[in-house]
Amino acid sequence: MEALHTVADGDETRAAGQTQQFVTFSVAGEMFAVPMAPVQEIIRVPDVARMPLTPPALEGLANLRGRVLPIISLRRLFGTPERDNDDATRALVIHIGQSLGFVVDRVASVISVDASEIEPAQVVRSVVQTDCLTGVIRREVPDGHGGHRDLLLVIDFARLVQQHLTRMIPSRESGAVSGSRAADGGEHADRAEPGEGSGELRLVSFTVAAQEYALDIADVQEIVQVPATITAVPGAPGHVLGLISLRRRLLPLVSLRSLFALADAELDEHHRIVVVALPGGGQIGLVTDTVKEVLSVPRSQADTMPGILARDAELQEFSAICRLDGGRRLVSIIATDRLLGMDSVREALQLGASGVSGSSERSGSADSLSSPDASMNRSTHSMTSHPDDEDAQVVIFRLGAEEFGVPIMSVQEIVRLPETLTRVPRTPEFVEGVINLRGTVLPVIDQRRRLGMDAIERNDRQRIMVFTLGGLRTGFIVDSVAEVLRIPRQNIAPAPQLSDEQIRLIGRVARLDGDRRLVLLIDPTQLLAAREVRAIESLEPAGESRTAPSMARAA
Repeated sequence: MEALHTVADGDETRAAGQTQQFVTFSVAGEMFAVPMAPVQEIIRVPDVARMPLTPPALEGLANLRGRVLPIISLRRLFGTPERDNDDATRALVIHIGQSLGFVVDRVASVISVDASEIEPAQVVRSVVQTDCLTGVIRREVPDGHGGHRDLLLVIDFARLVQQHLTRMIPSRESGAVSGSRAADGGEHADRAEPGEGSGELRLVSFTVAAQEYALDIADVQEIVQVPATITAVPGAPGHVLGLISLRRRLLPLVSLRSLFALADAELDEHHRIVVVALPGGGQIGLVTDTVKEVLSVPRSQADTMPGILARDAELQEFSAICRLDGGRRLVSIIATDRLLGMDSVREALQLGASGVSGSSERSGSADSLSSPDASMNRSTHSMTSHPDDEDAQVVIFRLGAEEFGVPIMSVQEIVRLPETLTRVPRTPEFVEGVINLRGTVLPVIDQRRRLGMDAIERNDRQRIMVFTLGGLRTGFIVDSVAEVLRIPRQNIAPAPQLSDEQIRLIGRVARLDGDRRLVLLIDPTQLLAAREVRAIESLEPAGESRTAPSMARAA
């Protein structure tokens, strides 16, 4: 009995003498019933994104045709032994102020019950407390031996949720203030802390033919894999690889190897497209060999392009060179406004805006993260016709199998996790240790521990995401950093309110890839409480007197 829909809401009780319909189901060997009126659907148990900082009974969040649906285990609520789901396991979608999915072992049937068949709940003992039952249905069931009486316990799901999941109330736009900030960057998330804008450059670095380059983070719209298919455009300049469709808009791809007159290389899974916003509203995809890291670089370490080089027309796209690691590492900064002045880039933009017909497909070797369409035509809108002001730009990271997102402008840096962390005596328990990040002591916190998740062995995929919280730089260890994405605002919904701590930290959820993928959006301003910031501030004097390990560069 799949996708059972209720026709209309109604009272859960009926006058004496009238019949009422119930959905019956079993959990841990006992039979239960629920009035049919609040039952919206009966579905197979969907895949879920596990939400941290929530009650144990919550299995996670699912996407049900564009709705974020909390999935709750009745076995956990009842305190009975858990078991793996099988072909008979179902989720009852019940509306209690908001839609909730309750996992049951088996759905039996829909029955009509006369009011005279319902007795008070106090007459039975069950795994469910009697105050969460509205009654007991006693029915004669023929079995060939004179029959027997079945007992069906009628559950009051609203009372059950109220007792065990007190925060699971309808989400309100006005009640998810922190979630709103997490989704769209908020009023302050896109702005640097006071004094930072004038003292530091924030860059996304990448490599082309073993040389390192960077762009201002504010100009980077998103970072995606090279898709399996690129639509080549006849007569296009050699540096233009072709067009892809990214979120229903044409995006021209420019090979930086070709643009910089470097040797070509076959595209593979390591190549990335850095989507750049150009002055005037256009976008272009720069194909790089690898994306390395997010950097915060003191302006004192960035030198303007030497005069003799700045006069070279072939170097006009570079604005400065950064000296890192004591001058052993040089990073050339590309200025997007100067890119627009290059004939080759303007030609690529014109191709994207015109949607040239007669194009052919070109295969790449990497899977697409952005699901570009294989074919495009003139009906596709111009790249400059739909501004992205309503999109949220986020960095996606992973903890276990779950994906989380933070506003890109809140991320100061993303760096490798060194082999060892220096422990400082009398540090708060939640601080893993400190590292030396270009001469600054950086406290490091394990994000898994903060979210109540199991610890894992240190590995080379882990990264430290650096945020400025309360004026203090703090690093958080994550399992991996996946990508940078622009998420349309219509794909972002309020997260269910499952606990006070959760709703402060994770107030919204993004639905991606045709609603098959859920990303939990974190408000970085809520990562640490005020008292924790004060506790971390006390580490700096002690940390400065100690030698912390050198910071390794991210790959």
